[in-house]
Order: sequence, then structure tokens, then C-alpha cells
Amino acid sequence: MKKKKVPDWLNSSLWSSPHPPPPPPPPPFFSSATVDLPIEQHTSAISSAAPSQPPSPPATVDDPPEPQRIQDSRPKNHTHTSTDATFSSSPSADDISRQAELSAELSKKVIDMRELRRLACQGLPDGAGIRSTVWKLLLGYLPPDRGLWSAELAKKRSQYKHFKDDILVNPSEITRRMYNSTSSDADDAKVESRTLLSRSEITHGEHPLSLGETSVWNQFFQDTEIIDQIDRDVKRTHPDMHFFCSESQFAKSNQEALKNILIIFAKLNPGVRYVQGMNELLAPLYYVFKNDPDEENAAFAEADSFFCFVELLSGFRDNFVKQLDNSVVGIRSTITRLSQLLKEHDEELWRHLEITCKVNPQFYAFRWITLLLTQEFNFADSLHIWDTLLSDPEGPQETLMRICCAMLILVRKRLLAGDFTSNLKLLQNYPSTNISHLLYVANKFRV
Repeated sequence: MKKKKVPDWLNSSLWSSPHPPPPPPPPPFFSSATVDLPIEQHTSAISSAAPSQPPSPPATVDDPPEPQRIQDSRPKNHTHTSTDATFSSSPSADDISRQAELSAELSKKVIDMRELRRLACQGLPDGAGIRSTVWKLLLGYLPPDRGLWSAELAKKRSQYKHFKDDILVNPSEITRRMYNSTSSDADDAKVESRTLLSRSEITHGEHPLSLGETSVWNQFFQDTEIIDQIDRDVKRTHPDMHFFCSESQFAKSNQEALKNILIIFAKLNPGVRYVQGMNELLAPLYYVFKNDPDEENAAFAEADSFFCFVELLSGFRDNFVKQLDNSVVGIRSTITRLSQLLKEHDEELWRHLEITCKVNPQFYAFRWITLLLTQEFNFADSLHIWDTLLSDPEGPQETLMRICCAMLILVRKRLLAGDFTSNLKLLQNYPSTNISHLLYVANKFRV
């Protein structure tokens, strides 16, 4: 079989850069999104690290109330040393022009979704609340007809409040409510004198030691483990950003919002529940919505994030269901598609990685795919990538495959020169890169 020729543009000097001097020793390792992989890990992947490229200049974004700076484009789970961040640089003429086009489109009575996707795929501006509104539209949370927004938002936000009232409640409170509902006709004095049920009035299903399937206490104790896991993961979310992790009341309230959303999602979706790493997918949504300059929208960021999180996961749900790992829709199948895409566009690189070096794509692509690249780039760059993921009419899954393939090709010269250990280290600690250029290359793989 004739070997497929590599396109000339792949051999451009753009794909490589001189190896930088060795970086300073990293801080102690502490992963904020350790996912329980249902895939066997290669034990020799931890020997020596490949050199990485120097970080690009930080971009900036508003982060109330405490601005913070992200100084490294690499993920926080390896040598991410930033402590505070604002993501911003002076907008270019193209950025200003695109913002004007987006503002004009969003001001229409009925928004043209095709045009909005075209504009959004190039990246959205950080200010003016544009990203917040556009993401809600792209995820189907807001309808294209602006006249329906007020009623739709009121309905969804009220629905979320009911979820919180019904789901985030201690069983003792449920028992108390049950008692109150049966004694509503009693006079106030009698009700106040009997705030607790007597032993004879507590049914078997309401007893804390009941093992019955319908017992609220039995369900509560079953949920405790997953709630504890959510709490641990939320506290690890972006430890480099004061928005998520600090001693301020603002950061603690943000953590509480993330925790509420994930608990409610887990209880409403027993087939999926909660899987470690979901906190990393929720964080960008909540961050963007909470930073909306519209005070009402910012106040309801938790409710809006919940419904948008549900919509986002609907396209990636099968990646989180362990029982589907080996099915045609599971994570293994998705990783195989990435391998095939690389073989189609750069057979030489594919052969070197998978045949010569025996680097199984599961060793690096599992995290890339399940966490939507949130751990491979800094937060500002992740938002830019998500602009493209959410705006593609083909859906985020296909776009994600092309971006992952482009990531491999952008470092092809280093990969072709490397062995198993150095290549795996490079791909598990992806170097900083120009995100606009990465997305440009990914778009070239569109069929």
C-alpha cells in the first residue's frame, strides 16, 4: 500500500521551536482533576520529562472582585505556578471589529444562529458580557428569539430553585416536613411543643437505621460518599485562581455554587452520577456567567450554569459512563477515532508514535477528551478553545477530535525525534502554543 505523502505545509518551521533551557524545579505536584481512569496506565510513563516551550505572555480577563494573573500556559497539574490572574491585552482592530459584529447580531430581535456561530468560532471578547450570552445561545439555554428570553430565564431559574429546595435537604428536615404536613390543622401552641416526632410515630422508612430502598435516610447515607468526593474536587478546582480558591467569602460562595450544581446533577442523573473531573467542565461555565456585567445574570450564575452544564454533558455523556467504555460510543472508541484521524492526516507521525514508540493514545488522550482540554492550557486559552468547540455546527465532539489531532501535528518534529518516555512526557505536559494558530490548523482537517 502506497504511503500517504505528508502535505508540504506540515513541514513548515511553524511546527517547531528551539528547545528552551531547562525550567526551574516545579512546585509540589497536586492535581486538581485526578480522574479515575477506566483504562490501564503505562507504568514507565513517569521516568524523565521532555523539555517544554516557554510560556506565552498572559492574556487578561476580568475576575471580580480580586484580579489575578495566570503566567503559565500549561495546566496546573504540572508546573503551573501562577497565583493570580486577569486575562487581558489590548484588543486588536480585528477584535474590536468582531465585537461590534457580535453586539449587532445579539441586538437583533431574532438572532441568526448560523452567523453567530461563524463569528464565535473565531474567539469571543472577554468583556461586555458577550461570551456569557453567546455560550447560553450556543448551548441552547437561550432561544434565538430575544422576546422569549425573559420568560425562559424566569422559568429555568425558578425550576433550579425547586431542585435546590427538594434535593439539597437533610433527611431530618424531610421527616419534619412530613410531620408538619400531617398536623397542619393543629393549633400553634401544640405544634411548637412537638418539634420532633415521638418514637411511636416514626415509620420504618423514616428511621435513620432503615435499609429500605425507599428510605430517605438510606439514600442520604449512600449519597454521602459522592458528596464528599464532590467537595474534595471542588476545593481543588483551579487553586491558582482566587475566584475559585482563596479564603475570601467570594471564593467560598463560588465553591458552594459548584458543589450544589454537581450534587443536583448527580442526583437527577443516577445513570451517570458524578465522575471526577466534571468539576473542571463546570468551572469555565460558572466563571463566565458569574463575571457577566449584568448584575441579574451574575446573581443567577448558579442556575444558568446548571442547565448549560447539562446541555454540555449531553454531547459527551457516554465518555463518563464506565459501562460504555468498550462500546462504539464509549471513550475507547472516541480515542480510536483520534488515532485514525492522525493516521489519515500524518501517517508518518502516527506510525512513529503507535508502532515504533508504542505510545498508546489512551495514555494522553483520555484526559484531553474527557476534560475538553481544560487541563492542557491556561484558563484564558481554554475559554478561547471552548468558543470554537461550542460554536461548531457539527457539534463539539468532532471539533475536539480535530483540535487534538492538530496538537499532535504541531509538535511533530519533537515527537519524531523522541522515544516512548520523552514523547509521553511531552504529550502529558503539552507545551504552550499559539491557540489561534492551533485552531487554524485544526480547521484544515475539516472534511
